[in-house]
Amino acid sequence: MRVLLSTVGSRGEAQPVAALAVRLEALGHQVSVCVSPDFRDWIEELGIPAVSVGPRMRSSAWDLTTPEGRSRAADEAVAAQFATLPDVARECDVLVGCGAVQVAALSVAELVGIGHVHAEFCPAALPSPHHPPAPWPGWSQDDSGGNEELWAADARRWQDAWGPALNAHRTAAGLAPIDGVRDHVLTDQPWLAADPALSPWPGESAVVQTGAWILPDERPLPVELADFLDAGEPPVYFGLGSYPGAHRISEVMINAVRAVGRRVIVSRGWADLALADDRADCVSIGEANHQALFRRVAAVVHHGGAGTTTAAAGAGAPQVVIPQQYDQHYWAGRVDSLGVGTAHAQRMPTVDTLASALSAALQPEIARRANALAAAMEENDGTQDAAQLLVTRVKH
Repeated sequence: MRVLLSTVGSRGEAQPVAALAVRLEALGHQVSVCVSPDFRDWIEELGIPAVSVGPRMRSSAWDLTTPEGRSRAADEAVAAQFATLPDVARECDVLVGCGAVQVAALSVAELVGIGHVHAEFCPAALPSPHHPPAPWPGWSQDDSGGNEELWAADARRWQDAWGPALNAHRTAAGLAPIDGVRDHVLTDQPWLAADPALSPWPGESAVVQTGAWILPDERPLPVELADFLDAGEPPVYFGLGSYPGAHRISEVMINAVRAVGRRVIVSRGWADLALADDRADCVSIGEANHQALFRRVAAVVHHGGAGTTTAAAGAGAPQVVIPQQYDQHYWAGRVDSLGVGTAHAQRMPTVDTLASALSAALQPEIARRANALAAAMEENDGTQDAAQLLVTRVKH
């Protein structure tokens, strides 16, 4: 089987795509990946042929705060997908488009005459009467209506945001225009690559929940980090390196952790966070093996992306989630409702609000529930299930 996996987005989209690619290749299939330029070299280091699509996420100039900026971003994203995907897809049997920005994958599959699957990583990306839609970055959103009204508004946003660019490129390619962009992109049987113990799909049979696509990480922790972990009680990990005004948050993070009597690990992230001082109870790190690290921390504080939430839950680490946009609000709610951590308000935390959230998350009953959830998640292998489903789909 020859497979093209394609996504546009951050590490939260690229890593599960890499996980499925590696598993498919291990099963003897030919796999290629289209991914944001930030992650192409990393995926090729895994032994998977990769092609860049779209802009670099770290330096993207997309402005989503104005209608003009959103229109420009949509035009550029769709144009990049139509320019890149067809040449790679022509030699494949199936194209798997992953994430909400991968809007042209089905159109490309139609154009070259191959199979197609659409996958999302969060239930809030898929319409359901059981949860509201994820809020779109940069868009004003009235969440005062009922679920039906909210999902109707979500469909209109899809149409307004993506319809003009998608239909212009479909017409240029000789494909018929479409009226309902969201239903077209998500298809009538989307896949949900999220762990069913952490975020079960609430019952509609049209959605196929494969489970999360996890890339095993065997890398050792850096020596400095391992020594820090060995030198005292489990610290609190902070992954807030993409925070607006991130440099202002460093002092808040460290003082909040000190207020609850813990040590702290600060991930520098894309914002290149620096420590507020040079005391021995804190350390800053670059990219590291979360699967190994999160098993050794007292809590994980982060924004609530699907990848970090799943990694922390799978490691049995209590969480404090400070959501900012899109699916992060859903994951904050799941962490809170499962009792495996706390959800902080979206606003910039203060020392007091963050210390309060940490105190709640560090209670023994939270740790017990987090460990029980991790044990349940160990029973699932979403990557293998997705690979087998894809083989079955292509055969039929």
